[in-house]
Amino acid sequence: MNGNGSKELTADNTAMGSSASQAVNAISKSGTTNAHPHLHSSNKSNASDDLGDGMHSSVIPSTNAQNSPVVLTVQQVTKTIGKKNIVDGLSFDIYRGEIVGLLGPNGAGKTTTIRMIVGLIEMTQGDVHVKGHSIKRDFVQAIRHIGGIIENPEFYPYMSGYDNLRQYQRMSEGVTITRIMEVVKLVGLQDAIHKKVRAYSLGMRQRLGIAQALLHNPSILILDEPTNGLDPAGIREMRDYLKQIAKDEGIAILVSSHLLSEMELMCSRVVVIQEGKLVTERSIGGPVVDEELTTVTFRVNDAAMAEQTIRHMKDITLLATQIEEGIVTVQLTEEDIPALIQSLCDARVRIYRVEEIKSSLEEEFLKWTGGNRIA
Repeated sequence: MNGNGSKELTADNTAMGSSASQAVNAISKSGTTNAHPHLHSSNKSNASDDLGDGMHSSVIPSTNAQNSPVVLTVQQVTKTIGKKNIVDGLSFDIYRGEIVGLLGPNGAGKTTTIRMIVGLIEMTQGDVHVKGHSIKRDFVQAIRHIGGIIENPEFYPYMSGYDNLRQYQRMSEGVTITRIMEVVKLVGLQDAIHKKVRAYSLGMRQRLGIAQALLHNPSILILDEPTNGLDPAGIREMRDYLKQIAKDEGIAILVSSHLLSEMELMCSRVVVIQEGKLVTERSIGGPVVDEELTTVTFRVNDAAMAEQTIRHMKDITLLATQIEEGIVTVQLTEEDIPALIQSLCDARVRIYRVEEIKSSLEEEFLKWTGGNRIA
């Protein structure tokens, strides 16, 4: 027990890395727990894997689904090892039905953050609330709302997928056969659920892990690198299933991954951390509220005249001119766009198309983190 009377959990007594531990470490009817049957985790808890030198980063307001209920609140969470803050005052919210990507360079604190959220390692300061329940003070109630896969899911290979899910059913109150078949359909395993797990591909095992994590109707699904080892078809399949689950079940999903292009396609929002601190929160494809300048291309009939006109305009930067293609690219504020269009029209330049150039998530990530690549 810790000082406030809640049970202190370590990775050793909560890890779900072997099939045997999954079978025996269930929540008892008395309300105490050594592990949770809805969390898969390997038997590792070395938070120092996420070491990095501390750097202060400004917090940028996000544009998220604030009309939906908050499911998860990470509140000023800090993890200190020795004199080093692995995670440093991290705060963010996750809302019902949204998919949020947790991104950061190697050593940013992603895995440590996820392990603190699910109670696999203890936080030094701060707290995490799941549906209003504190992970610190009310762990059993809080963890009931979480389903997750921390690293690779493990199952009994000699049993069928269905029998593995029945094994988890015995550890969880209120899970019916009907619910088992519902989650099997959600992850697209209807045709393979009665096959032995040893015959499953990696992607099928990942989907079976997600099905198991959904059995108890969690409010949030937490996935650490769910596409690791999958081929492109498996990655796309996983993305489609997760988006469908968020939509159909109204479940919030927090996912960490090093595949930025995949996060761009899957997530509605990203939380970017570096050296344990929040760098930014951004809606994918949403408005960028903190940047004044935007990049715009104009397709015109006379690129040379357009270039000459632009060069005489204040506060507009000419980035490129493609004379033969009739394209000019500029950087300017949104407020300057009408004036530029008017000036081009006054110069008798015909404008055929105006298009904003949006940076990819990878380009934005490198900018946010000062060129540090994700891992």
